[in-house]
Amino acid sequence: MKARFSLYLSAAVLLTVLAASVGCSKAPADAQIASDIQNRLNTDSGLQGKQLTVQAANGSVTLSGQVDNDAQRDAAARYASSEPGVKQVVNNLLVAAPAPAVAQAPAEQPKPTPAAKHRRKVSPEQTDSSSAPAEVAQAAPVPTPTPTPAPAPATPEPPPPPPPPQKVTIPSGTTLAVRLVDPIDSETATQGQTFHATLNSPLAVDGETAIPTGYNVEGHVVTVQSAGKFAGKSLLVLQLDRITAAGKTYNLTTDQYKKEGSSRGKNTVEKVGAGAGIGAIIGAIAGGGKGAAIGAAAGGGLGAGAQAIGHGQQIKLPSETVLNFTLQAPLTVIPMQGPNAGRPTLNTP
Repeated sequence: MKARFSLYLSAAVLLTVLAASVGCSKAPADAQIASDIQNRLNTDSGLQGKQLTVQAANGSVTLSGQVDNDAQRDAAARYASSEPGVKQVVNNLLVAAPAPAVAQAPAEQPKPTPAAKHRRKVSPEQTDSSSAPAEVAQAAPVPTPTPTPAPAPATPEPPPPPPPPQKVTIPSGTTLAVRLVDPIDSETATQGQTFHATLNSPLAVDGETAIPTGYNVEGHVVTVQSAGKFAGKSLLVLQLDRITAAGKTYNLTTDQYKKEGSSRGKNTVEKVGAGAGIGAIIGAIAGGGKGAAIGAAAGGGLGAGAQAIGHGQQIKLPSETVLNFTLQAPLTVIPMQGPNAGRPTLNTP
């Protein structure tokens, strides 16, 4: 019985020792770590009175707040890192910016009394001629001149409006030479069709250029006739309508440009007659009078068919062809500069 009691007593002592060792080896709690670090910061003379915050979590300590300089910031970090159980220190302390220096106002000089302002008395020893005069007049203060404000700059007057442009009148009978932009063919053109051209020679008044070369001109086809297969000839009549210069359009009244193609009617008749004669001779040889009549009809058809292969001469005015017109009424315009000065001109066909 006594031996069993001794065994129980030994086990209890062993359990007590183990519990004490486990308690000593347990890491301190986060709240205890934060509290210990806070106490150490408060004992530092440079950190006392600072609003510093210490937070601990799983061995990581975060410092927050504001200090005066980098030395205080480093000291707080050393306090935290030296605390048992601290594995990491996050230093979020901010260093305050230095306060700007306040300039001191100069000390106000005492104002002199009226007697001292005008004269200064000297001792009897200083009455000798070699010494300073008995009374020294004090210079009066020089008044500060008041700056004269600079006169305000004068507002420039707006420039006068430009004079209205002077118009000139190009007299009737003036020749207009234009260069075609669009080709014109009597076989494909239609009556009333518009064509475009450019002014090929300048329009001048009393030796002064009113409209230089290069400006756009429009006209239309007055009459067009294509050459027929057997008789007739081609005909093309053109007239100018307007000219556009410097954004302005002026209506034109001109004569008509007229051109005719060569006729082929006589040649057609001769070829038809020759064909009929040859047919009659062949018919007479073949079958007498009746054969002659049939042969003449066949010969005439042969001649007509041969002539039908060709057409009369068509009128073709290719692009860049220069045509001459004459003004039938005066043209009043504003003189201007040309867009194509120096452009070479072509001769009239």
